[in-house]
Amino acid sequence: MTDLQQAPTSRRITAIDVIRGVAILGTLGTNIWIFTDPEGPAGSLTAVATGTIPANIEAAIRFLANGKFLALLTLLFGIGLELQYRSALRRRGRWPGWYLWRAALLFTEGLLHYVLIFEFDVLMSYAVTSMLVAYLIGRSERAIRGWTITMASLHVAFIGVCTFGLLSGHASTGGGGEPSQLYASGSYLDQLSSRIADWGTYRSEAIFIIPMSTALFLIGARLYRAGVFAPEGQRLRNRLMLFGFGLGVPLNLVTVYAGHGWFMVDRYILPPIIALGLLGLIPSVVGAMRGAPGPLHRGLTSVGRTALSCYVFQNLVATILCYGWGFGLATRFDWARPWWVLVIWAAICATFMALSTWWLRHFERGPLEAAWNWAYKLPQR
Repeated sequence: MTDLQQAPTSRRITAIDVIRGVAILGTLGTNIWIFTDPEGPAGSLTAVATGTIPANIEAAIRFLANGKFLALLTLLFGIGLELQYRSALRRRGRWPGWYLWRAALLFTEGLLHYVLIFEFDVLMSYAVTSMLVAYLIGRSERAIRGWTITMASLHVAFIGVCTFGLLSGHASTGGGGEPSQLYASGSYLDQLSSRIADWGTYRSEAIFIIPMSTALFLIGARLYRAGVFAPEGQRLRNRLMLFGFGLGVPLNLVTVYAGHGWFMVDRYILPPIIALGLLGLIPSVVGAMRGAPGPLHRGLTSVGRTALSCYVFQNLVATILCYGWGFGLATRFDWARPWWVLVIWAAICATFMALSTWWLRHFERGPLEAAWNWAYKLPQR
């Protein structure tokens, strides 16, 4: 890493940049409900009380984004790791070798992102996962299959236990008690102190998704080897779409309205299945395009090429706009949910598509990508 960047290859695969752009802006589509809730993370974990038209629409929109783009991003990390591995083989370099330094840098970036900006940073978890998968990526197909099944089984078992607890009333996703004013009126330093003090609470997700991430890393790498981006890979892409959308979407529609007891399944089991469908769909759409890329295509590609910068800075912008120490829009416009949430998400996405496109006309890498590249090469000088 950053695996958010394309690994060095002889030919850049445009579809990967587009998918990465979709995944980055899609994760904002999940996180925006955290930023725009006056109670912050605690409020976003509360089930949407359906019954009114706006509440039903919010539940439907959350369904569209919840967990799916995080899973898609995780698959892309696995693809990026596979590309790094192939690059090392071409150079006849040691593996994992310097890749472990890349993972350490990613962990540091994630740590700073967590402490300074966002409670639910995923980069730290990806860094730990990439260190594990780096030692698995070069093993036999049988070994990789075994590790994938084992990690996926561990993940499903853990989510199963949690779901049983939620359904039986022995567990809860919310903290309960009086609503917190930390995000509505607290200072930036108050929130920073909260992230440090409540480390165990906020970082629990980053830990328990490691088995899922490991499985998705390995699946992404295997799909790349199977030719998911190759022109002749349409049959594989069709199978992914059939599996992801034919199985995942109907089941996920059931869980999203089945009650809060199914929260963990709704977020951590079914979205990875749908993400496989997206991994089949987006390259198919990109491959079918003719003529010069339009503004949307260019914008998504640019976000994909500056993914690390966009991921961090879009969260920073959202905190400034929504939290009390900034413009406080979460409290001011809470009456206009879900409409104003859609507007701010679309505005941030459009802004970053435009900015990243402009940036790449003048610079080779995004700002954080350039800083990361400098730090990566520093020990080698």
